[in-house]
Amino acid sequence: MSTGTSTGTSAATGAGSGAGRYAPAPGAAPLARMIGAQTAFETKLLLRNGEQLLLTVIIPSLLLVLFSAVDVVDTGADKAVDFLAPGILALAVMSTAFTGQAIATGFERRYGVLKRLAVSPLPRWGLMTAKTLAVLVTEVLQVVLLTVIAFALGWSPHGSPFAVLLLLVLGTAAFSGLGLLMAGTLRAEATLAAANLVFLLLLVGGGVIVPLEKFPDAAQSVLGLLPISALSDGLRDVLQHGAGMPWGDLGVLAVWAAAGLGAAGAFFRWE
Repeated sequence: MSTGTSTGTSAATGAGSGAGRYAPAPGAAPLARMIGAQTAFETKLLLRNGEQLLLTVIIPSLLLVLFSAVDVVDTGADKAVDFLAPGILALAVMSTAFTGQAIATGFERRYGVLKRLAVSPLPRWGLMTAKTLAVLVTEVLQVVLLTVIAFALGWSPHGSPFAVLLLLVLGTAAFSGLGLLMAGTLRAEATLAAANLVFLLLLVGGGVIVPLEKFPDAAQSVLGLLPISALSDGLRDVLQHGAGMPWGDLGVLAVWAAAGLGAAGAFFRWE
């Protein structure tokens, strides 16, 4: 009898200690972990989307190879790739941070994905941070690929890597804000059409492939204030001409970034 009693007591004690040891602790994960997990998820979505890869990776790569090999546009006395590579890097940033993000976020909003994520423990600003970080991860892959292709074509870059990094980060912030503003205010179908139209217009008129000097003087002054023009010209000044910090282009990008992100935060509709 005493043996049975002691066995029951020890079993109860073990069960009690086990229950205490493995007791659930409900609550949200640390904010950094939530943002990291959402960033990884957003990055996988970007990389698994065939249409996104076409827009963000294949098209810029083909444009770089095509216009470097074929003398279609007069890019000056230097090698064509020296002029084109900075502009294509700017185009890659725009295609990912603006066009791709606007379309993907617009359809997430239409299908109710954002509505459900908005009530999760991850705050809304944390979700936007994760989307921006996913864009940055994708851009790193783009920059590496385009740099390898440009070197294979004979590219000879100059200038400060820090200036290039600062231009890319500010350009990403500017285009990301504009993309989120479009996705959060327009219908998904309108976002799809508008984002692709803007992409094509800025490809032609943003100094990416055709130098701004080829446009009339009145048009140059307006086109030079566009974020794609500021980014491509700033990258070209540093990488092609070895200039110092392009403060004017950085200022233009900073204004667009502040305006775009501010407007997106104020007018973005989650449903």
